Amino acid sequence: MSTAMNDTYQAQQLCQPYDFEKVTDLRPFLEKYWLSSFPIVLIYLLFIIVGQNYMKTRKGFNLQGPLTFWSFCLAIFSIVGTVRTWYYMGTVILTSGLKQTVCFSFFTNDIVVRFWSCLFLLSKIVELGDTVFIILRKRPLIFVHWFHHSTVLLFTSFGYKNKVPSGGWFMTMNFSVHSIMYTYYTLKAAKMKYPKKLPILITSLQILQMVMGTIFGILNYIWRQEYGCYTTTEHFFWSFVLYASYLILFAHFFYQTYMKPKAKSQ
Repeated sequence: MSTAMNDTYQAQQLCQPYDFEKVTDLRPFLEKYWLSSFPIVLIYLLFIIVGQNYMKTRKGFNLQGPLTFWSFCLAIFSIVGTVRTWYYMGTVILTSGLKQTVCFSFFTNDIVVRFWSCLFLLSKIVELGDTVFIILRKRPLIFVHWFHHSTVLLFTSFGYKNKVPSGGWFMTMNFSVHSIMYTYYTLKAAKMKYPKKLPILITSLQILQMVMGTIFGILNYIWRQEYGCYTTTEHFFWSFVLYASYLILFAHFFYQTYMKPKAKSQ
């Protein structure tokens, strides 16, 4: 136990927080009202139904400027989040080893982790706005999109409340993929040139994220008896089920979009 505490202190010393990361801790509020994520998701799903019906007989809006700005802001946020969380996770790996990055309960009180995990949770609510643009622009809304947005918000709130140990990796990987994804969305919305293989890369990284998320969840369960790595069967079950379902859905999307032979027009 003392070794673990020393590792925590060492990591905190190597990854000093910036002034903007020392804001008031919102964790007590977010933990108390984590169940609010359920009505938020319900409103989100109702909006999809109402919004699609409303737009059915109307012409889609262009919204190029707002969409570009929206994607750009989320890209910058994700890039900064990626840099800070990877720096912290890298520090933990170098000072304490892989196990401590999976058993992340040691570090939940750290200022850097506290700040970015709070913003990460709130960003899952903000990102629901992606669907608003899809509906208002009358673009196809696929199942994996709204299912992923809905369940990620619910699971993130659940993991935040219960301090699921492998949540450090969940957050870091998600920031990383989103930093590339929203950069791509920004370039596409602004009608700027981007590498043709970029969409394939993003979907591939999403699949890799799901594979690694499943592995970290399993490792967390294997090491669950060790100090700071405590998890429950419920934590493991929902983590495994969601990441496995995401893996299947994104793999299917990858096949349908990039690998399945296109039907020849008559």
